[in-house]
Amino acid sequence: MDVKIDRRLQTHIEGLVKGFQGEVGIYVKNLRTGTIASVRADELFPTASIVKIPILIGIADKLEKHELDYHQKLTYTDDLLYEGEDILGSFKTKEKIELSKLIMLMLTTSDNTASLWLQALAGGGARINSILAELGYSATRVNSRTDGRKDAQATYGWGQTSPREIATILERIATGKLLTPASSERMLRCLGRNYWDEEALGQLPPDIFVASKNGAVNQSRSEVLYVKAPNNPYVFSIITRNQKDQSWGNANEGWVLARTLSRDLWHHFEPRSPWKASQPLAAGPSMTKRGGIA
Repeated sequence: MDVKIDRRLQTHIEGLVKGFQGEVGIYVKNLRTGTIASVRADELFPTASIVKIPILIGIADKLEKHELDYHQKLTYTDDLLYEGEDILGSFKTKEKIELSKLIMLMLTTSDNTASLWLQALAGGGARINSILAELGYSATRVNSRTDGRKDAQATYGWGQTSPREIATILERIATGKLLTPASSERMLRCLGRNYWDEEALGQLPPDIFVASKNGAVNQSRSEVLYVKAPNNPYVFSIITRNQKDQSWGNANEGWVLARTLSRDLWHHFEPRSPWKASQPLAAGPSMTKRGGIA
């Protein structure tokens, strides 16, 4: 099948990434017309916390098979702790929490303790990778705490993906075509509650539904979004690697690029929209370091 390129958008994106001090992968698709624009879309990049989408898929598969229940009670113990600033890590040992709330913590606040617990509950990284392979994905993999993935973890961290593949995964979730329609619907709802809304999300109108996940480690910034724009719904991903700028403030070069891209995409796909973001494209307040390598 021939891929239709949005030439105007393609030229604009190529201009945006010029001079970036690092490497950038971008994939954008208009879900109404099928046109795309991309830069290095099929290369491997670190996921950082975007790996939590594959973990979600592993949990959704367990739910489909009735091996887990969305509202089942689980018992937290101190040996599950992953050191950091996570909410779950403040629990006392033997406290109870629902599986549904673990999922919320993983996706909404990007809680690493919850995420690693869910990775184990999904059957581990090897099982999640097997599901991804069955779904036809070859770039997206969980590396951390997964047999045979030590070298990949040394290169990419917790997980790896390509900009095209992770955006395609989110597209399939948004269109009800990943696992089952019911599973896709549940995953989409869970992905629509992102606490980290000051980067690409901050450049979109707050009354537009967006499903998203973002991540960050020292040399990489990543975001993937499904935007239910009224005239031209779209998905896009932006992932960086080997960034020179490893700062953790709002003016980090990777985050500035993500915000700029998101703003420009909204006005490209919704040219008559009068909305303008109040979030800054450049300098702003310091942000908490997040992501982790698990």
